[in-house]
Amino acid sequence: MMSEQSPTLTEAIRFFSNPQNCVDAVAAMRWPDGKPTCPNCSGQDHYWLATQWRWKCKACGKQFSVKVGTVFEDSPLSLDKWLVALWMLVSCKNGISSYEVSATVGVTQKSAWFMLQRLRKALQDEHKTKLGGTVEVDESFIGGKARNMHVSKRLKKMEQSNRGGKSIAFGILERGGKVRSMVVDDRERVTLQGKIKHHVEPGSEIMTDELHSYWGLEKEYVHEIVNHAAEYVRGHVHTNGLENFWSQVKRCLNGTYVSVAPFHLFRYLDEQSFRYNHRNTKERKLSNADRFAIALSQIAGKRLTWVEVTGQVAGGSV
Repeated sequence: MMSEQSPTLTEAIRFFSNPQNCVDAVAAMRWPDGKPTCPNCSGQDHYWLATQWRWKCKACGKQFSVKVGTVFEDSPLSLDKWLVALWMLVSCKNGISSYEVSATVGVTQKSAWFMLQRLRKALQDEHKTKLGGTVEVDESFIGGKARNMHVSKRLKKMEQSNRGGKSIAFGILERGGKVRSMVVDDRERVTLQGKIKHHVEPGSEIMTDELHSYWGLEKEYVHEIVNHAAEYVRGHVHTNGLENFWSQVKRCLNGTYVSVAPFHLFRYLDEQSFRYNHRNTKERKLSNADRFAIALSQIAGKRLTWVEVTGQVAGGSV
């Protein structure tokens, strides 16, 4: 549907200006069999309330819309704004700022920021399978440069962390496949190797740099090391694919978002991983409409509230 009718942002805005198109698009992704299911009693016997854009279940008598049980739940904003914001998020290679979304869909900057955080929740990969084959592993420090900070803020950052206030991002890339990125507390062996064992099939060939925390992987994997002090590539042994991913992440964070709190960093990594994992390759060509459809298919069961996203309750940083 979307790939034929909305191949560009302009056409997406025009298409979603019709409320029925919005409802149909979300319903088609949530219930591919064409049978809307009541979230209260799981009943499928209902009737449509045309003036309210929702259904009423005949079994329990409760009303429900396509928003219930999704990242859109309890939002006073109409679906046309949500869907256009989602289109922008998945199609812009370097990300999209809340100010741009605010100006495009007609909401306040604060509302646009909250919308984007909720949409990033939808982009999270559930990691149901492990990566394999040839796998690159690398970590990167992400955060503001100390020399650009006010002296009081710089000292506070230095007190909080022996990394100068920077966060540690950890990535695992399956060559020719997907990338997984996450925030870790440290670069200790138990932390990094624990992540590798959780995400990578035993027996896979793993490429790393010379960091001592990776020593010992040869017990379960074929471990190849590239010493960056002497070389960056030795035959097929390198971590250049993951280095390129980190470069794109930092261009996005520094150029588009400018300032990202460490508490929220993992959401921005989820966003960039999604776009990377659904990029165009020689084997697979995806349009913006295709990426939009994939993202829309992941909106169910991922509700995020304001108190969670601002860290006022547990669950905002997991």
